Amino acid sequence: MPVVGYLCPESPELFASRLKAFHEGLGEIGFVEGRNVAIDYRWAGGQYARLPALAADLVARNVDVVVAPGGAQVALAAKATSTTKTIVFEMGGDPVQLGVVDSLSRPGGNITGVSSLSVDVSPKRLELMHELLPFAAKLAVVANPTSPTANSQLQKLGSAAETLGISLQVLNASTENEFEPIFSAIAQESSAGLVVTSDPYFAFRSGQLARLAMNYRVPAITQSRDFPDSGGLMSYGGDFAQSHRRAGIYAGRILKGEKPFDLPVQLVTKVELVINLKAAKLLGREISPSLVSGADEVIE
Repeated sequence: MPVVGYLCPESPELFASRLKAFHEGLGEIGFVEGRNVAIDYRWAGGQYARLPALAADLVARNVDVVVAPGGAQVALAAKATSTTKTIVFEMGGDPVQLGVVDSLSRPGGNITGVSSLSVDVSPKRLELMHELLPFAAKLAVVANPTSPTANSQLQKLGSAAETLGISLQVLNASTENEFEPIFSAIAQESSAGLVVTSDPYFAFRSGQLARLAMNYRVPAITQSRDFPDSGGLMSYGGDFAQSHRRAGIYAGRILKGEKPFDLPVQLVTKVELVINLKAAKLLGREISPSLVSGADEVIE
C-alpha cells in the first residue's frame, strides 16, 4: 500500500474542512485512505517552527509523496528537507516569487502543487472595506511579521491606500495572545475598520478573530470564508476547498506514476466574497446593495 506523508501546520480540528477536500481529490483518482493508500500525518499544532523537523521525519520514513498544504512556510520546510522526495504543496502565495518552484508551467525538480494566489487579492480587501466605509480616513491592517509574504502584501496595500486617499494603521501579530491587543488598539484609535492580510495562521483562527471583531465592534475582512461563517463581517479570498481538492488529485496522480516535473503548478483563480448581514446589523453598518449583489454568498 502506498503511503502519503501529510505535513500540516495546524491541528486536525482546525484543518478538518481542508483535509476533507484533500481526501475528495484523492478519491477522484481512485485512492481511499485505509483501502488502497495510507496517510502518515504530522501536525505542527500552529507551531510553525516545528515544520522542518516534522518534514524531515516524514522523509526519513520513506513515504511515497509528501503533501505540504496550508501555506508557503509548509512548502518551504518540505522543499528544504529533500531534493529527491516528491512534494505536492498547496498555498495562497506566488510559488515562483517565493522560490518554491522555477516556473508555473515547468516547476522543475521534485516539487509541484496548487496555488490559489490569495495573497495577491489583499488590496481588493482594502477596496471592499473602503467601499463599506467610504468616509473613513484611516483603516487598520494586521500582518504576521513571520510570514514570507507579509512585506510584499504590505507594499501592495500601501500603494492601494495611496490610490484610495486613505492612511493605514499597520499592526503585527504572530501569536494568538497578540490578537486581543490588536482589536483593543483599533477600538481606541480612529481606524474605522480592519483588513487582515492573507496568512494561514490568521485563516485557521477565524473563529477567534470573529469573536474579537464583534466584541470590540470592529468591521473586519479576512481571506477565509471561515470568518463570516463564524460570525465575522466579510471575507474575500481564494476557494480553499478547490485548492486542497486539487492537491489531492495531484498526489493521486503521482502515486499512479506521474512525475512532478511533468505536472505544472495549478492556479485556482476563483475568488469568493462572503458577507454576513447579521454581523453588519450587530455592528450597525449598512451594506450597500451593490456590495451585496456582488457577493458570492450572503449570510442572512
